[in-house]
Amino acid sequence: MGLQPIALPSETLDTDEDLVDLAGYLASWARLLVVRHKDGTVLEKLASTEALPVINAMTAADHPCEILSDLYALSQATDVFGLRILFVGADGNIARAWREADRSFGLDVRQTCPVGLRVPGMPWEEDLATAMTAADIVIPDAPGRSRPLPDATRASSSAYRVTADLLDTAPANVRFIPCPPFVRGCGGG
Repeated sequence: MGLQPIALPSETLDTDEDLVDLAGYLASWARLLVVRHKDGTVLEKLASTEALPVINAMTAADHPCEILSDLYALSQATDVFGLRILFVGADGNIARAWREADRSFGLDVRQTCPVGLRVPGMPWEEDLATAMTAADIVIPDAPGRSRPLPDATRASSSAYRVTADLLDTAPANVRFIPCPPFVRGCGGG
């Protein structure tokens, strides 16, 4: 692509300087901004200047690049529009990005997790074992250190661990795509 990246820590954008001014300054040196910052309003403010295109590399609310990368990789081997995608995990930036992809591209994405951790409006199946029997793609996402679950929720989430035995109940040729970072034994949920 001929790009030369200039990496800046996300704290660079946590400044007293107006982001409109910062975007204008960076436009002298860059052709686009790929921003990974927990606060989506930072990206919105940078993009509002129209000085540079802004790509959302990840926020606390959304993670579109990861999902687009997964969909691109899958599309190299199959028609993604015919796949039944099962997201195993709680509401979070990955779950919301899959929900957005589902709505934007007309995919068949379903979530399974404890009822209190659902993404509002996302198709949902409470029972993981039942959902697994119809999944072509299984994507687990554990909460991780950045968004730990309360103890009571963590206990109910243990029923949502994707195991080898459970994957054996899925249709033949199921694809397992864990969200990084992943840790054996954490499952998805």
